[in-house]
Amino acid sequence: MDMILDLIRTVFEAIVFTGVPFILLLSIVVFIHEMGHFLVARFFDVKVEIFSIGFGKELYGWNDRYGTRWKVSALPLGGYVKFWGDEGAASTPDREKIREIQEKGGEAATCFHVKPVWQRALIVAAGPFANFLLAFVILSGLIFTFGELRVLPIIAEVKAGSVAEAAGFKPGDRVLSIDGRTIESFGDIARYVVLRDGDQMRIEIDRAGERITLEATPRKTEIVDPLGNKMTGGQLGISPARETPVYEHITYGPLQSAFRAIDRTFAIVGDTLTFLGRIVTGKGDSSQISGPLGIAKISGQAAQEGVAFYVNLIAVLSVSIGLINLFPVPMLDGGHLLYYAFEAVRGRPLGEEAQEMGFRVGLALVLFLMIFATWNDLSKSGIF
Repeated sequence: MDMILDLIRTVFEAIVFTGVPFILLLSIVVFIHEMGHFLVARFFDVKVEIFSIGFGKELYGWNDRYGTRWKVSALPLGGYVKFWGDEGAASTPDREKIREIQEKGGEAATCFHVKPVWQRALIVAAGPFANFLLAFVILSGLIFTFGELRVLPIIAEVKAGSVAEAAGFKPGDRVLSIDGRTIESFGDIARYVVLRDGDQMRIEIDRAGERITLEATPRKTEIVDPLGNKMTGGQLGISPARETPVYEHITYGPLQSAFRAIDRTFAIVGDTLTFLGRIVTGKGDSSQISGPLGIAKISGQAAQEGVAFYVNLIAVLSVSIGLINLFPVPMLDGGHLLYYAFEAVRGRPLGEEAQEMGFRVGLALVLFLMIFATWNDLSKSGIF
């Protein structure tokens, strides 16, 4: 009996503390993304048949006065907007339906696939743009409300036998820049160095008022992130004072907060591209790629850390989803934009066979990445 109660308690805690934060986080990001597509499509008088949060069987839904079916579906791992003329959720054109409505007229003017290429491009790009806008709004609000608490980049400890010791770092040094990038806090050092193990860096420091440039190559090390998750990444072997770190609390007005939010958004984009670039070139650790299970775990941990931590994670995930959707892979928004670019240059769409082959390749890539990321999540959990 006790075993059954423990199992029920474990399942309940997993649903409440992991499942609910994950579904809420993903639903917000997906809703904003699809709303971007929806609003611009409506602006250009495109008929929207379905607006769905989730995939699969409909759990709840209603029709609005424009004939759009709004629904929540059973599998909460994404969502889609289906336009008039789409074959399915991926917005691939239904060729037979398009030919039929073009011949008959009537609703042809509201079909997505017969709109001018520039309108279709704007409708597709509106999804990722909405994700970036969501992140900007969230980050602006957090920065304006809480300001920034920085641990000043003053070195208190140089680990014996570390890369930093070999490079000549000493306690009391203040890091000014790395590879020309201004450093304002120890967090800036960690975010830059962790993604660049094996890369030689030029690090400018202030030592008793004298500017000195040192060179160091971060060493790949197992790291524990702020939420207690293990990962691998570059480290120099320096740290701030453990008991009495030197903090600096900075507050901003509305306009300053907006500019800081833009900087942070670009920083997230840059870090994401750096990480993916290192994976492609074989320098990065592909086991760090996480799928739904990994994101669910992190979202649960973030929710327990507090509202601000959790909301910040929504912003980071929103930027990541917006960026990934812009990759030129068929099935993603970037793949559609690539097709439209070809169409704009050639003066006519790519052939049906070429587009169909592209969508199949894109689907295969997306499925492979999902399976690979899920395998990583399961491996980290100790199941395999």
